[in-house]
Amino acid sequence: MKTTTQVTGAILTAMLLAAGCGGGEEAASPDKEAAQQEQKKEDINAITIRPEMEPRITIGKPAMVALADKMQVPSQVEVDEDRLVRIGSYVTGRIIDLYVMLGQSVNAGDSLARISSPELTEAQLAYLRAFSRTALTQKAAERAHLLLAADVIAIAEVERRESELEVARAELGAATDRLRLLGVDNGALKELAREGSILPSVTIDTPKSGIVIARNVITGQVVQPADLLFAVADLSSVWVVGDVPEQIARNVQVGQHVEIKVPALGDVSFDGLIIFVADTVNPMTRTVMVRTIVENPRRRLKPDMLASMHIVDNPHESLVVPETAVVREANKDYVFLAKGDNRFLRIPVELGPGVADMRPVLSGLTAEQNIVVDGAFHLDNERKLAELE
Repeated sequence: MKTTTQVTGAILTAMLLAAGCGGGEEAASPDKEAAQQEQKKEDINAITIRPEMEPRITIGKPAMVALADKMQVPSQVEVDEDRLVRIGSYVTGRIIDLYVMLGQSVNAGDSLARISSPELTEAQLAYLRAFSRTALTQKAAERAHLLLAADVIAIAEVERRESELEVARAELGAATDRLRLLGVDNGALKELAREGSILPSVTIDTPKSGIVIARNVITGQVVQPADLLFAVADLSSVWVVGDVPEQIARNVQVGQHVEIKVPALGDVSFDGLIIFVADTVNPMTRTVMVRTIVENPRRRLKPDMLASMHIVDNPHESLVVPETAVVREANKDYVFLAKGDNRFLRIPVELGPGVADMRPVLSGLTAEQNIVVDGAFHLDNERKLAELE
């Protein structure tokens, strides 16, 4: 019995030892599998190129540069109000002639329309009465001075006639000013005083040169001084107005140059100068209105065109890689590290939006590492072909 017990104990000991050895292997297997997966992953991202491919690859380091982001602001082209004139009628009357069409170029002093008005007729009659009375009282005053010299009349009579002359001159001045306000120029006034004939109508003229951008009247229409009849604008320069989010409005200043792009004109940009930044925030959109002035000698920019205002932010130092160093796969960015002896390893990196053909490095890369700065696309194609083989 003793012998049997010893044999059984030996068997149990052997079984326990065997079980212990097996457990050790099972405990070590996850680490081994992780190492194998890591090795496999590195093998997938590694590539050794042929010598003939070397001229197509450029190796360098990431660079520290001063980048300035561009803020894109939706905008709209507007008329430069400093070069805009709105023209109405001086009197209530009827339009009897129109001389311009919408979009026509006009020069300062050109006639836009002709208007007849009873109010104009009454004003001319008042002017003629004042002119005649002034002439009569002036002659009476001159005769009074002659009679006074001959000791025929008293000094009081002379003073009375001079007082009447002053009143007549004041009335003539008021009548003259009224006619000028009604659009009668100096030449017409002189002719009215000389000939004494009533002008049946007057013209509505433009005080500035430009393009007729509005014509809100037709022949035969009765108009009043409050009506806007014409708008004439000089479009050799225009405004581009945009709304900047309040979070970045602090970076916008008067005198700053911005880039203006208009989708309707294709890949063309214009230089704009910020001339106004609003002091208030729009409570509905949380934006600040910014106005720029843009030279428009060829009149390619037209009012109400949609535009995009690109405002350059303050520059800041950033580690960057060129766009030619980046390959993208499954919505991730990668660059190739140079390992020497024509060996390269693709690694994931986190990059910011492109600025001037550069991508800011957010993480995954340092300034000391050697990378492929040009030719990464060809290198990635070779890696994919090697993976298929």
